[in-house]
Amino acid sequence: MKRAPFVFFAPLVLATLGFSTLAPQQPSAPHVWRGSQKPDNSSVARFTLVGKFLKSPQGDVPNRPALVLDCIPATISHKSEGKFVAGNLLVGIPLKIDYIEPQEIHGTSYYPKVVVHYRINDANEEEGRWTPGADKVSSTISKGWVKKILRARSVEVSAHDEQGKDIAVQFDMPDPAPVEQACNLDERK
Repeated sequence: MKRAPFVFFAPLVLATLGFSTLAPQQPSAPHVWRGSQKPDNSSVARFTLVGKFLKSPQGDVPNRPALVLDCIPATISHKSEGKFVAGNLLVGIPLKIDYIEPQEIHGTSYYPKVVVHYRINDANEEEGRWTPGADKVSSTISKGWVKKILRARSVEVSAHDEQGKDIAVQFDMPDPAPVEQACNLDERK
C-alpha cells in the first residue's frame, strides 16, 4: 500500500523534470528605443527608453525610469529632416527643486531647477541644472544633452528626491539610428 503514492507521483515528477529541461529560457529584452505616437498629438513621434534604478527611491514607484523624446519626423513635417520637440527624464517620484538665482536679476525672479549629476560611459561626473516638469516627477532635458548621450554605451543620472535622499538611474543606450533620423539629432552632422 505504501508503494501506491510513489507509483502515482513518479510519472508526474519525471514529466515536470522533462518539461523544465526542454523549455528554453527567454532572453532578456534588448534595450531599444520604443516608438509610438504622442497621445495628444498624432503628428508627434515619441521615443521611450526604459532604464533601471541604481539607487531606488523609498516607497513604491509604479514605473521604471525612462527617457522620453518627442519629435516631428520628416514625413510629417514636410521637410527634408525631422525636428526635435522635447526631451524628458521621467523618474516617477517628486524630485528636489532648487531655486537658482539668475546671473542678472530683474526683480525677484528665481528659476526652479533640478540639480543632477551624470556620467556618460564611466567618464568623469558632470553636473547639470535641468528644468523640472510641471508634475515634479520629471525633468526637461536639452537637445544638446540628448545629442551628447545618443551614441554612448551607458548613462547614469543621479539627483535627490523631495526629502533630499539620493536616487540614481542608469540607461543602457541602444542603436541611436531611429531617433537620430526622426529627430534630426545626428551629432556627426
